[in-house]
Amino acid sequence: MSDDDGIFGPELFEFLEELEANNNREWFNENRERYEEEVREPAFDFIRAMGALLGEISPHMTARDTKVGGSLMRVFRDTRFSSDKTPYKTNVGIQFRHVRGGDVHAPGYYVHLDTEICFFGAGSWMPDRDALAAYRVAIDERPNAWIAARDTCQSDGWRMEGERLKRSPRDWSVDHPMIEDLKRKSFIAVRDFHHDVALKPEFPSLIAAWCAQTQPLMTFLCTAVGLKF
Repeated sequence: MSDDDGIFGPELFEFLEELEANNNREWFNENRERYEEEVREPAFDFIRAMGALLGEISPHMTARDTKVGGSLMRVFRDTRFSSDKTPYKTNVGIQFRHVRGGDVHAPGYYVHLDTEICFFGAGSWMPDRDALAAYRVAIDERPNAWIAARDTCQSDGWRMEGERLKRSPRDWSVDHPMIEDLKRKSFIAVRDFHHDVALKPEFPSLIAAWCAQTQPLMTFLCTAVGLKF
């Protein structure tokens, strides 16, 4: 690998494109070695690179290069409750979770590599009932801090995403000045990037810079649920 080569190569997206066209166990088993060499091992290299960079942003965020329970999300789809029974995900998902977070729903960072779109996300996706209630209380009690955190993620390529309730949540007035934010079911800052960006050698540093930019949001969310950031 030369200095001009990134951790990820174009073969990663080529593999994902072929997997989309051949999403079955027979094809995957025949190409398992390619998956390990072109997808999983580069993903582990990226996770290790991010581990060193994340330590400069927060000592409480984790980067784990393990095959089970690590930052790289499983390639196998959970098809139990889905009409789509194709067995494999056709994207690469990498999550950097809070050390106290048991799953993807805790405040954290997420990198998504896909043949159609790539994006980076920071925040809390579909938190459980207790965490969601805590976020709403924090928004109610510290509206200015929330607005400042939220607004840093609504310009310069950023946007806030996630489902919202159609009506005001239970126990909250429809006339509450922060009602649109209280309707949120997720608190995620997202920005898209082109596939070519993921192939650049500076990709880990860019993701780390985006992590740093979302620090106000992450600090607010972690504080709301009693976690340090």
